[in-house]
Amino acid sequence: MKTKILIISAVFPPEPVVSAVLSKDIADELAKKYEVIVLCPRASRPIGYKFSDDLQNPNYSVVKLNSYTCAPSNLLGRLRESYSFGKFCSNYILENHTDIKCIYLNTWPLFAQFQVIHISKKLNIKTVIHIQDIYPESLTNKFPTIIRKSIIKLLLPLDKYILRNSSKIIGISPSMINYLSESRIIDRNKFELIRNWQDDSVFINNIPKIRKNKNFTFMFLGSISPSAGVMTIINSFNLANLNNTKLVIAGNGSDKENCIAQAHSLKNQNIEFCNVNQEDVSELQSQADVLLLPLKIGISKTATPSKLTAYLLSRKAIIAGVESDSDVANIIRNAACGYIVEPENIVSLSEMMKKAHSMDSTILESMGNAGYNYGIAHFSKKANLQKVISVIESTL
Repeated sequence: MKTKILIISAVFPPEPVVSAVLSKDIADELAKKYEVIVLCPRASRPIGYKFSDDLQNPNYSVVKLNSYTCAPSNLLGRLRESYSFGKFCSNYILENHTDIKCIYLNTWPLFAQFQVIHISKKLNIKTVIHIQDIYPESLTNKFPTIIRKSIIKLLLPLDKYILRNSSKIIGISPSMINYLSESRIIDRNKFELIRNWQDDSVFINNIPKIRKNKNFTFMFLGSISPSAGVMTIINSFNLANLNNTKLVIAGNGSDKENCIAQAHSLKNQNIEFCNVNQEDVSELQSQADVLLLPLKIGISKTATPSKLTAYLLSRKAIIAGVESDSDVANIIRNAACGYIVEPENIVSLSEMMKKAHSMDSTILESMGNAGYNYGIAHFSKKANLQKVISVIESTL
């Protein structure tokens, strides 16, 4: 009889987001040796996306729980979503815990994480938790200092409990691991650094060709949420006022309508919005000259956006609006694939757009190739999937 491993994932295909890809790849790989069961909610991410039919894998079971979902960026809705999914998962574990030897969880913070860790501890089931963002800190970035401190004081004990009672913790950046280890007072050896990945094969097979007689194209592709800073891109591009240049904003999200309204108010005909399917990401990004990665102030201190991986693998120069000491900035500097400007600084980003626009195309191509090589070495499925499998197997 095969050893049973439970995967709890906040998102799962057909949702076209990075954590869904991670969980599916992990399930596919584990199913070669183990009995695997995946728990996930009904598809809801990103908002506005038209989902295809669920694809069932014959090698493992996918259980879609009927928990509450909240795709819009709504604080109370998201908290309810986390609690609801955690409750459904906890009930499932309690009713089906026989022979479950390990649980891998990449789920909503903090309530869903807490409920899974709590019941797992009670039943003596090993757990591997995959941390994508630092909570509650990233939750409070948008609040005034006094409110921020109060929320952190209230919720920080919850995160300490979660991490201290997990068997292993996977972090996605060195700065994240160092911060969590020090602020939660947890032995650094309990953490494993494993970068997120995407399906790099689609980028390997879609090497962009040199294009002539076209508009110079800046592009943002990803979730258009308030934290993404897309409004800064729009205003910076409009300020730059470059000839024969366009800005493409691809994706969906809770802030998309606001961004469209802003572009219309500026009467800038060179700003385009479009939707994109996951399978078309590499092709669309190949049409860009420069990819843009802005974030709201403070966000990059606690998070490394998943879109950065796809950007690197697209062989394109990158301009990021993030803090200079953030993980995103360190990656771009180490890869020598682009430029860093201050977050939410319209003038700085506008000037950098002008600089990129005036560059010789061979310089941009060289940056893109450097980013691709760095991405394959550090952010590919080949480089990271087996590391996750090894961490899970070490707990058995």
